[in-house]
Amino acid sequence: MIEARHLRVLRAVAATGSFSAAGRELGCTQPAVSQQMKALETSVGTPLLIRTGREMRLTQAGEALVRHAAGILAGLTAAEEEVAAIAGLRAGRVRLVSFPSGSSTLVPTALAALRDAHPGTRVFLEEAEPPASVGMLREGDCDVALAFRYEGAAGAEEWEDLVVRPLLTDRLVALVPERHRLGDAQSVAIGELARDPWIAGCPRCRGQLVEVCAAAGFTPRIDFATDDYPAVAGLVGAGLGVAVLPQLAIESVRPRGVRTVTLEPAVRREIVALTLPDLAQVPAVAATLDQLARAAHR
Repeated sequence: MIEARHLRVLRAVAATGSFSAAGRELGCTQPAVSQQMKALETSVGTPLLIRTGREMRLTQAGEALVRHAAGILAGLTAAEEEVAAIAGLRAGRVRLVSFPSGSSTLVPTALAALRDAHPGTRVFLEEAEPPASVGMLREGDCDVALAFRYEGAAGAEEWEDLVVRPLLTDRLVALVPERHRLGDAQSVAIGELARDPWIAGCPRCRGQLVEVCAAAGFTPRIDFATDDYPAVAGLVGAGLGVAVLPQLAIESVRPRGVRTVTLEPAVRREIVALTLPDLAQVPAVAATLDQLARAAHR
C-alpha cells in the first residue's frame, strides 16, 4: 500500500536529486529517507530511483508516481481538512500564495476578517508571481493562489482545470517624474512615452509592457527592471525613467516625486483567487476565498 508520507519523500528526492538533500528539506536523516524509499519500492514492486554518480534519477515508474503524487496529496489534504471540520474540530490550515501587491492590499484585510470569523484557522502566506504561483498550486505546495492575467493576453485556457474566483479588475496607470513633460496631463497614450527610458516590473508585467508598446508602434528602452514596486516608484521619482503599474500596486506604496497619469487606451488585468476542485470543498479554503472576495469588493 502506498503511504502519503512515502510520496512526500519521493517528491523531495525527485526535486533535490539526493537522499541527503531531501532529508534536509524534510527535516529528517538521510538513512530515514533511504528507508522510506525502500519501503515505497517494496509496496509498488518495482524500482523508482537509480543512482547516477552523486544524484538519484527517477525510473519510468518513479516519474509516473511523482506525476500523480500532487493530486493524491491534494486529495488527502482535502479529505483530512473536511473530516476535521465535520468532526467539529473547527480547525484548519490554509497555505496562501500571493503576488506582492495583493499581499499588501487584499490579503491583510481578508486574513484579519478570517481570523475574526474563524480563530482556529491558521494561514501560511508565501509570495510568488504567476505563473510560478499557479504551478505551486498544481504541485500541491499551496491551497489558494492569488493570481492575475491581462485582458486579451494569450493562454486564457491556462486555468481551465482550476476553480477560479474572480476578485477585481485592476487598471494600469502610467508613472512619470513630477517634472516630466506629461506630469500634469489627465491621460496619456503609451506611444507618447516612446522616447522615454523605462523601468519595468515582474517578468509577466515586463512581457505585457513590451506587447502594449509594440501595439503602439515602438519598443521600450528598458533601463531598469525590478520586481519591487516601491523600487519602481523610487526610480521614477528620481527621474530615471517612466513606468506603468497596476492601481493596486500604487495603493501599496507611497511614491514620492511621482505623478500618476491615466493610461489610454485602458490596459487591465483580472485578479482572481485559484484553488483545486477538491480543495474548494474544504471549509477553511472556502472561507479564505470568501474573505478575499469581500476584501476585493471593499
